Amino acid sequence: MNSSKHKEKIYTTHSEQETFALARKLAKNFEGDEVVFLIGELGAGKTIFAKGIAAGLGLKDIHQVCSPSFTLLNIYLAKVPIYHLDLYRLGGEAEIRDLGFEDYIGEGVVLIEWAEKITFPLAAIRVHIEVGDGCERRIKIVY
Repeated sequence: MNSSKHKEKIYTTHSEQETFALARKLAKNFEGDEVVFLIGELGAGKTIFAKGIAAGLGLKDIHQVCSPSFTLLNIYLAKVPIYHLDLYRLGGEAEIRDLGFEDYIGEGVVLIEWAEKITFPLAAIRVHIEVGDGCERRIKIVY
């Protein structure tokens, strides 16, 4: 019998505010060294989820949280450092590894948008966000 170590929870949110609140609640249980993969199509709500995590970690000004599509990495100082990466513009594994983001693992919370581009094994909380009707989102979290 195959016993899986992973837990999976599925949520449905109906607004950006609900998606934000779900992420904030999730982050309140963080120890401060998590890696979070944010996976979903363009406009799915990955950055909203990142803002919620930052709020849950005590970031005072969540408006500074924005997708680092062009800078590739944003750092926010909350109760623990938050390293927010966006892999959208990167090609293959070599470009991703060249970022050196693995140096941040264990130093704070690492949030990675477009994490489906990571093809090498990396322990992470995986957040899959699927767009439903209107503002509805189906969010699967795998621990």
